[in-house]
Amino acid sequence: MTGNGHDKKQRSFTATMVAVAWSFIGLRRKKDFDEDVGGLNPFYVIIGGLIATAVFIAILLTIVNQVAG
Repeated sequence: MTGNGHDKKQRSFTATMVAVAWSFIGLRRKKDFDEDVGGLNPFYVIIGGLIATAVFIAILLTIVNQVAG
């Protein structure tokens, strides 16, 4: 723990995916956001965002194919 109150420990990929998932739908507690600010690995965030986007597009395509086909 540093003097400014932020823990600089790097979070795991799973913890990063949870943070990305909550951010993707727009729901995140202020306390959790503050913890994420210093602890998330930017590489994990980018990869997590790309994975979440791909899953979202796949779900939309599946829904459209089920309704239209």
